[in-house]
Amino acid sequence: MDKKNALRAGALAAGTTLMMLLLSSPASALARDDGDDPGSGLNVIETLGLFVFAPIVLYLVIAGLVMVGDKTHKKKDPTSSNIATKAEAKSEVKA
Repeated sequence: MDKKNALRAGALAAGTTLMMLLLSSPASALARDDGDDPGSGLNVIETLGLFVFAPIVLYLVIAGLVMVGDKTHKKKDPTSSNIATKAEAKSEVKA
């Protein structure tokens, strides 16, 4: 029963998507509108810098800040990773 419902849902989704694609009008990217004033294009270096290198640098900066914040948290909180104290407490309970 579940396989039949899944097949029906998939067919409905595919049919809906196909109808939306067939009935939609093409994007009029080549026709200029009144008041349209596109700027000059980007060269290869500017494009790579904007869409490749800038996100990588931003990711590394955020990751570095998270790592620095995580290290300072471990130094301030002595009970979070104090395994020796937990082991001593267990041995005292047994004795």
